[in-house]
Amino acid sequence: MASVGTTNVWPNYAASNVHTAAARNTTNELGKDEFLKILITQLQNQDPMQPMEDKDFISQMAQFSALEQTSNMATQLQAMRYSPAMTASILGMNVTWINTDNQGQVSTKSGTVDSIVMRNGVPYAKIGQDEVKMEDLATIGYPSSESGSEEDASE
Repeated sequence: MASVGTTNVWPNYAASNVHTAAARNTTNELGKDEFLKILITQLQNQDPMQPMEDKDFISQMAQFSALEQTSNMATQLQAMRYSPAMTASILGMNVTWINTDNQGQVSTKSGTVDSIVMRNGVPYAKIGQDEVKMEDLATIGYPSSESGSEEDASE
């Protein structure tokens, strides 16, 4: 009679699967690649005696085209969000951001945007001696007419 053991014969394989699964970015959205895979699978597995009708195929291709265009538009809007024209619009504006120093201390800082610096395609707002990623800005507002309103909130 054969015996059954509970020893994992592939411990490294199992561990790498766990790490790979944990590292995956899981979403509940179907992208254009998944949509195309589903369509190809549907075409490969259709009944030859009752193939997909033209109108069904055209409808699915139209849906695929709309999905691709929406995805492209979202990508373009994301790129435009940090375009030079958009980032330049905050010059002279009062901004606040959360700052974490080298010791891990968190503080809120504020100041007026002096210039915009691009590093590896990522825009930074230069505020005094600080350079802050545009995406890290918490608030953006018009400069107030009061003098001394640009003080560092962490001091």
